[in-house]
Amino acid sequence: MPLTKYLCQRCTNCCRWPGFVKVTELEITDISKFLGMEERDFIEKHTRLRPKRNGLALIEQPDGACIFLEGQDCRIQPVKPQQCRDFPNAWTFPGWRDICMSTEIPAVK
Repeated sequence: MPLTKYLCQRCTNCCRWPGFVKVTELEITDISKFLGMEERDFIEKHTRLRPKRNGLALIEQPDGACIFLEGQDCRIQPVKPQQCRDFPNAWTFPGWRDICMSTEIPAVK
């Protein structure tokens, strides 16, 4: 049975959902380079330690949105973390269908 796939419509609602956006060492390198920052400066300005102290996550804006969300645009779209690229096809959260404006892609048999 084919898995359902979704095409992101870039509504950015997932970018406003509370939670952690994990970043790997390679993603930190790529994002900091994209922003023209030193990695250390990027880490200090844009990340925080995750609660279980098992890695870093992006910080949020005061309203809970991702720090890199500007209106309806992701400031780091070309280098956004894998976690962001994978939603909603590789992972979801309870209630995601109520906020996500993705389009279902017909399954290929």
